[in-house]
Amino acid sequence: MTENTSQPEDVAADHHGDGESAPESPAESAPESPAESAPESPAEPTPAAAEIEELRRERDELRDRWLRSAAEFDNFRKRMRRELEETRVLAVAELLRDLLEVLDNFERAVIAMRESSGQEGELENWKSGVDLIHQRFKDILLAQGLERIEVGDAEFDPSLHEAILQIEKEGVAPGRIAEVVQPGYRLRDLVIRPCRVIVAR
Repeated sequence: MTENTSQPEDVAADHHGDGESAPESPAESAPESPAESAPESPAEPTPAAAEIEELRRERDELRDRWLRSAAEFDNFRKRMRRELEETRVLAVAELLRDLLEVLDNFERAVIAMRESSGQEGELENWKSGVDLIHQRFKDILLAQGLERIEVGDAEFDPSLHEAILQIEKEGVAPGRIAEVVQPGYRLRDLVIRPCRVIVAR
């Protein structure tokens, strides 16, 4: 009787101890849904954000254009200043080239005067040479457009004349020029030096 009652316990122990694992629960074995496994898509920009980005792009483009224009204008200004300076130097050089001839003639006249022995006729030759140099000098200045301001007995004009004195002079009406102390010159319409005059009162 004792042997028959112990067999069911051994069978039960063999059934639970054979190494087989218990079945998984439905919750643990269910696959992930497509909604849970897919990555999140980026949010689409709003109309306001797109407009701001477009305005920033236009701002950057206009700024680049402005910087390029400013640089081009600065280069243009420097180039014009350099060209004007070169033109001025060339104009002065051309005038000086003509005046060198007068300088050479003056130097020859001075040398001739120093070497003069005082013989008859040498002084007259020297004076004639100086007159020729003076005339040549005036011709060069006139060729450059220089004009002497003619005065005569004209009425005083502050744009052409500089009064240094007022006197009473017979035959000259008040306010008119009585005497020219130093002649004036102009280059076309530009007065280089006004006439220094004495005005009648």
